[in-house]
Parts: sequence; C-alpha cells; structure tokens
Amino acid sequence: MRVLTRATMCAAAAALAIACDRNPAVVGGDVRRDSTAPPVAADTKEKSASAAEATVPQWRDVVLPAGTTLPVALDTAVGSDTSRIEDSVSAHLTKAVVVEGVTALPEGTSVSGVVTDATRAGKVQGTSRLALRFHSLSPAQSDARYDIQTSTVARSGPSEKKKDAVKIAAPAAGGAIVGGIVGGKKGAAIGGAAGGGAGTAVVMSQRGQEVRLGRGAALTLRLTEPVTIRVRS
Repeated sequence: MRVLTRATMCAAAAALAIACDRNPAVVGGDVRRDSTAPPVAADTKEKSASAAEATVPQWRDVVLPAGTTLPVALDTAVGSDTSRIEDSVSAHLTKAVVVEGVTALPEGTSVSGVVTDATRAGKVQGTSRLALRFHSLSPAQSDARYDIQTSTVARSGPSEKKKDAVKIAAPAAGGAIVGGIVGGKKGAAIGGAAGGGAGTAVVMSQRGQEVRLGRGAALTLRLTEPVTIRVRS
C-alpha cells in the first residue's frame, strides 16, 4: 500500500480549496456563487431604470378656455314635437380640438347633454322652439369624463303670420266678390265676413312648422367656463 507524504496531502488540500472557491456550493439550501464573477455594471442598472420609466405614460394638463368652440354632430334625433325637456342628447366631435399644438380632444370625442326646451308650434300663434345644452364630454379612446358648461343651442320654427294672413284674406276676398255679384254692397259685406270666417277656420285647424334636428345634424357648441383636460405628453 502506497503511503502519502505530508507534502502530497497538503498539495491535495490546497487544490480542493481552490476548486471550492471557483464553483458554487450548496450550503443549507443556498447556492454560493463564485466570488470571482464580475459585478453588474452601474450603467446597465441605469439603463434598466430608464427603460422602466419610459414605459410609464407621462401626462400633462391642457386648459380649454371659455369661448372655445366644439364642432359636433348629433347622435340623437330631436324635435320640438317629439322631444321632452330633460331628454338625454348625445353627440360627437367632428374635428379635433387643438390647443398650442397639443390635441386636447381628439375627433370622435363624445359629448352629452339634455333638451332644455321643446315647444310645439301653435295653431293660431306662437312658433315652435327647440333648445339643447351640453354638460359633459369623454375623450375618444379614454375612460375619463369631464364636466363642461356650454351656451344653449336654440332653434325656432318660421313665423306663420304672413301665411295665416293670406289664408284668411283669400277666402274673404272671394266671398266679397261673390256677395257683390249677388247683392251689391250689402251682399259683398256679408260675403266677405263669411269668407273670412272660413279662412280663420282653416288656420285654426293647422299648426305651424316644427323644428327637427336629425342624427348627423351639425352644431357648434361654445364653452362658457374653462375646462382642464389631461393628455399624454
């Protein structure tokens, strides 16, 4: 049997110690790494932090001042004879609103409001009226909602007074002519009164024109108070 010298044993122990330092060892469930491995460079850590910050969206506030106009198209049909006060009305922007080169509200932004007046045309007098006011908006491709104040958008039907006068005068004139032929001046007076009564009856049975705005009708809203919109920078 070969006997190991003291020098040989010392050399073997030294080699074993070097091998242990260069290779990971499991001690109590933990892996001990080679202490000679190069450390992570500081610039690599900074680049990773910068990349993480770049993925976080950046926001800025854009103020739409009072007087800003919002071009919209109706998504809800309304009418002086079909709508009721407080009925909901929806519309959308037909053009983006840009402030100092920044798109504050993209095209397609939804706008909501209500009917504030819906008056049918009268049979004898009084024109039809329709009025809307918008109170909130939600930018396209966003869940955000903003309260706004706008001026009232109002429409009135055409006056029927001239047409009513023609409707009354024409039968009256016809009746006077027939009455004059039959009974002279007295007959003309009687015929005119009878004809005028017939014309008045026609006017009282007919209403004036109503105001109706269908889907797609173009309106221009005007802000009466400023509103701050958060946009991505």
